[in-house]
Amino acid sequence: MERERIRNFCIIAHIDHGKSTLADRFLEITETVPRQKMADQYLDRMELERERGITIKAQAVRMRYTLDPDGEYRLNLIDTPGHVDFSYEVSRSLAACEGAILLVDAAQGVEAQTVGNAYLAVEAGLTIIPVVNKIDLPVADPEGTAMEVADLLGIDPGEVMRISAKTGEGVEELLRTVIRRVPPPAGDAGRPLRALVFDSAYDTYRGVVAFLRVVEGRVTRGAKVSFMATGTKAEVDEVGYFSPEMTSCPELGTGDVGYIITGVKDVGLIKVGDTVTERERPAAEPLPGYREPKPMVFAGIYPVDSDDFQELEDALGKLKLNDAALTYTRESSRALGFGFRCGFLGLLHMEIVQERLEREYGLDLVVTAPNVVYEVVKRNGEVVYVHNPSDLPDLSAVREIREPYVQATILSPPDYVGAVLELVKERRGVYQDMSYLSSRRVELRCRLPLAEMVVDFYDQLKSRSRGYASLDYEHIGFLPGDLVKLDVLINGEPVDALSSIVERSRAHEYGKRITRRLRELIPRQLFDVPIQAAVGSRVVARETIKARRKDVLAKCYGGDVTRKKKLLERQKEGKKRMKMVGKVEIPQEAFISALRMSREERAR
Repeated sequence: MERERIRNFCIIAHIDHGKSTLADRFLEITETVPRQKMADQYLDRMELERERGITIKAQAVRMRYTLDPDGEYRLNLIDTPGHVDFSYEVSRSLAACEGAILLVDAAQGVEAQTVGNAYLAVEAGLTIIPVVNKIDLPVADPEGTAMEVADLLGIDPGEVMRISAKTGEGVEELLRTVIRRVPPPAGDAGRPLRALVFDSAYDTYRGVVAFLRVVEGRVTRGAKVSFMATGTKAEVDEVGYFSPEMTSCPELGTGDVGYIITGVKDVGLIKVGDTVTERERPAAEPLPGYREPKPMVFAGIYPVDSDDFQELEDALGKLKLNDAALTYTRESSRALGFGFRCGFLGLLHMEIVQERLEREYGLDLVVTAPNVVYEVVKRNGEVVYVHNPSDLPDLSAVREIREPYVQATILSPPDYVGAVLELVKERRGVYQDMSYLSSRRVELRCRLPLAEMVVDFYDQLKSRSRGYASLDYEHIGFLPGDLVKLDVLINGEPVDALSSIVERSRAHEYGKRITRRLRELIPRQLFDVPIQAAVGSRVVARETIKARRKDVLAKCYGGDVTRKKKLLERQKEGKKRMKMVGKVEIPQEAFISALRMSREERAR
């Protein structure tokens, strides 16, 4: 099909504003999916997406639509996630499009992620089509919401379309508007091939499947290609597009969105953001890839059974291919054995990765408490980045510890502003400014340490605003803080898996909670076991597991009291000797419970 008849667009919105439902109506109108096969949220294929009712992975689909009297058009739609943790999926989708439908719930109005996604689309230079959805709801306020959207984009409220994705009202007119307003893809079909890899997946039998947007030239079956960033050379075994199932075709031309299979089995050889070109007629320079996501939350992932280490490594490699924001490096712990230090964009991202590893690959895992990356300036001026609290240098050699901060945008009804500001203050946040978007929506801007947000800030925000407040944030760099490393010592031995970096003023309180919990979890030994929380050489909290006493006087009845004293003295010396050489065996269950506790306790 000629390039002028191709339209590449995506749907962007805040979570639960109706993106997947709108995609369903598009599939029905264009008859891409037969009616008997159609299901709600058809493009959410993953079991986790259906369970949680959210989109996790962006999905591409090719549709055909006839617009009288112009004829047939080819529409490439990409459905994107709405949760802030998956904004990297949105940025990838934008790199493959010329237009974006900005969807806003008529009952909820403009929310934080609506603002964030709108800015992403503007930065990417896309044509934005603003749409108010859910106009069929009894509590909908289409006119008020249209005013909010118009203020956000600096346009006339009359330009904002009104639809109901659920009933289908206005959806066909929206599809026509996409054809009229979104420009056809630019690019010269006669130039050397340049295609952007915007996503990828792993097939057990066929290897890596690379999802492409062809910017220039064309890619055909049997072509010899190379990936410019990694230098990987391969031959194209199959070319195709998504309808929404993978459908083979002879070639993909300029402006097309589809996939290629090259038989490459090594997941590290094809990276998202790379440029595909021909080997015989290579392009002069690669395409600008999308902005690389930077993981900001880190946690250790270990197999419960150490024999599963290799399976875990293979599973992470395959998962990373489908999730560009996941990073991992090998690490070992005295308590948990060999595992990986993994980087995530947020706590929901971490939970999704853990669940996918357990479900899709059948692994039994231990996940340590999440923490953020710290920037440490040593006294000699050297700057190091610490992903694991146990790697923090000795405090005597440290001049300054800096922690990551975020610029947070919170949208809330005016009634809950006081409760939201109180939460920000509790989490060491700095309030900056406030503006009224409308009579029912206030925008608060503040600066917060990321460590205070990764556990339950979002839950608390929803709780204190009765579900009405929404949150968006972006990283603004590292700022100095009064931070210390809290070590947990069991019988004088530090346990690296339980170390954490906390604010100095909260070290005593957190130490007290974790030592108390460990005292309940670790079984009693034949000698007293001290559990200490220490900052450097200073112990800030301590609990003792009392010895399990053996009754050495059981056989003594009557007789001289000195014999009883002698037996008790001998027992006392034996316990002292045992304490010096004895090791405290901590069962795996106690570790798992303690790590879960530290996640929950930090949340409080």
